[in-house]
Amino acid sequence: MTIGAEEVAAKFTRGDGSYLCARWGRPIVPVVFGVDDATLAVFKGAIEAVVALAGHRMAETDWELGANLMVFFCRDWAELVEVPHLDRLVPDLGPLVERLQGAEANQYRIFRFDEGGAIKACFVFLRMDAHLAAVSADTLALSQAVQTIVLWSDRAFMDASPLALLGGAAVIRPEVAGIVRAVYDPVLPGVARDASHALRVAARVGRMQ
Repeated sequence: MTIGAEEVAAKFTRGDGSYLCARWGRPIVPVVFGVDDATLAVFKGAIEAVVALAGHRMAETDWELGANLMVFFCRDWAELVEVPHLDRLVPDLGPLVERLQGAEANQYRIFRFDEGGAIKACFVFLRMDAHLAAVSADTLALSQAVQTIVLWSDRAFMDASPLALLGGAAVIRPEVAGIVRAVYDPVLPGVARDASHALRVAARVGRMQ
């Protein structure tokens, strides 16, 4: 499969026109709140699969945060304000909840970065409205795993999901999987702010098939 640099660049060019691509700089340690054990296993399985796709690593604990990929499920955004100590991890939690309520959003992700600009933590918030409730746990888990393995543009998946259906099951689109693998090539930097990075990613996608 070949993919053009313009297509890669579109995945990392933000709404303000700036280019930014970052990958995880440390092993991923996930924790999921607000679900039963079966759904928890599905999410951890999806994260493990995407981490393996990237050629990255997972760990039992993060030296700084304990867990660094936190997924929170809720029925109403107001529930987040009641989560103990969450306001320490997410500054301005109250105003954020108000914005999410006003936008009637059903998902939101916050990334944190280390001194070099690589991802060191991600907080995922999912409000189970009618739309998300209609999505299978497998599909929802895989979608979130893909969208947290790399810092994509805020417009990356506005027109098309990162997933496709194959035999009734959700799979990562080949071009998206190719970009993830290429971004994690050790030769490439952990963070890139110049669009020339897209050329280097595109050049690697075909060679990794």
